[in-house]
Amino acid sequence: MTDLTDSAFEGLLSKVAYRLTIEAQASPFQTSKDFETRVREVLRELGDDGLTIDFDPHPHVFPDIAVGEYGVEVKFTTNDTWRSVANSIFEGSRNTAVKAIYVVFGKMGGAPEVRWGKYDDCVIHVRTSHVPRFEVEMSTRESLFKKLGIAYSDFAVLPSDEKMRYIRQYARARLKTGERLWWLEDTDQEHSLPAQARLYMNLTQEEKRRLRAEAALLCPQIVKPSRSKNKYDDVVLYLLTYHGVLCPQARDLFSAGSVALRTSSERGGNYVQRALQDIEKEMEAAALRLADSLFVEYWGKSVKPEDRIAEWLLAADRLAEGWKPSEVLFLSRAD
Repeated sequence: MTDLTDSAFEGLLSKVAYRLTIEAQASPFQTSKDFETRVREVLRELGDDGLTIDFDPHPHVFPDIAVGEYGVEVKFTTNDTWRSVANSIFEGSRNTAVKAIYVVFGKMGGAPEVRWGKYDDCVIHVRTSHVPRFEVEMSTRESLFKKLGIAYSDFAVLPSDEKMRYIRQYARARLKTGERLWWLEDTDQEHSLPAQARLYMNLTQEEKRRLRAEAALLCPQIVKPSRSKNKYDDVVLYLLTYHGVLCPQARDLFSAGSVALRTSSERGGNYVQRALQDIEKEMEAAALRLADSLFVEYWGKSVKPEDRIAEWLLAADRLAEGWKPSEVLFLSRAD
């Protein structure tokens, strides 16, 4: 393969981003897989003849594309944002042959555009869901590693416990009044918790409605009969692991009078149905806003944003007993 220099590879990425921006503006890419494949194709088309691109890498390797000692992590969104969750801070599946990593980001929402940047410059935050993960943003924000006081190249080779020492220090510095640092795991666990914890009852009404809508959308099993066991478990874990919110009485989110009687003080009837009817607009907004990876995790499949409410109704109809959610919910939706 032709020897590459940093300046030559960055020049190639500029050409790739320019080409893909033109293509995206003519016809936006629809899926991350299609976009990543096209990044590989254009890298091969615009690179030197000796440039070798692997079109069939391991599905979980980091970064996505290796070009000798250079790597490209591909990020994609259909939303109008330059921010995205990236890889685990532990980088257990890293390609050790890659020495310099870049990001190629395809933003299809708003005015479609493709940008590139150095990976260590683009990482601006770390968040936790199942494991601590970096967040990247194609902006001028200060790099996370400048905040940590360590270069990415040095951080990347640290053992897990040393990485977590930096992350805990970073999290403590971000704590607000009334928040506590309680996520203390030192290693790459299958399940982890966020750094800040809040009680659900202390949230604003607006945030309560937004989180209830997200949880209801991702967890259609809440429509199961009241005798069903564990039907709120996923709701509790979602609020905890993705938002750092502890909800001691999860059933009250959808079956208590305080939520079911908001639109009408008349008692009786199906409280879960009435609670869901009250947050239909918030659920529709969540369906368009939430990341596809959440639906893969909670539903087991990828679903286009515009199809998520219909898919939720199908699942809810299968799970409910004594009533049919599709007959009473989201009736104002256009067919």
